[in-house]
Amino acid sequence: MDTKKNIENTAARLFYEQGYNSTGINQIIAEAGVAKASLYAHFPSKIDILKKYLQNTSESSIEFFRSIVEQKQTPKDKVLGVFDSLLTFSNETSFNGCQFLNIAAEIPQSNEDVLALIQGHKNKIRQLFVEILEPINKEHLANQLYILFEGALASSKVFKDKWTLETTRKIVEQLI
Repeated sequence: MDTKKNIENTAARLFYEQGYNSTGINQIIAEAGVAKASLYAHFPSKIDILKKYLQNTSESSIEFFRSIVEQKQTPKDKVLGVFDSLLTFSNETSFNGCQFLNIAAEIPQSNEDVLALIQGHKNKIRQLFVEILEPINKEHLANQLYILFEGALASSKVFKDKWTLETTRKIVEQLI
């Protein structure tokens, strides 16, 4: 694995497991096993590492959700597939909530670059619901589904239990 990718992967794991503010540059350097000069050659600052983390995470999660949607036939099954994937993900990992919500809670709202990356990702989720629902003329439900999606993520982190995801899925099933 190349040095840059190693730094990105190490930082991603640490940011997700312990948070952005609790992760220091020296820890990233030590756990990635790279020289300080190597890290700074690729990322001039910790915030640059964070931006790359958010970009990478957005790309991979949108790609993941689209792959789920492509496997389903009906718009209802596609939407439910997205919600089911949250439950699967929380069962298969040491689920620590949504990467984007976690960072949004840590970063000052005045950091417009990071906030724009977070908002851009969240808008992609909303747009995915619009695209799924357009064929059945129910795209007006996209904002409601998005709010349920975000609420499920946030509450599952708070309670550290899958009941919030299961309950949200039941609501979504009734909504569509």
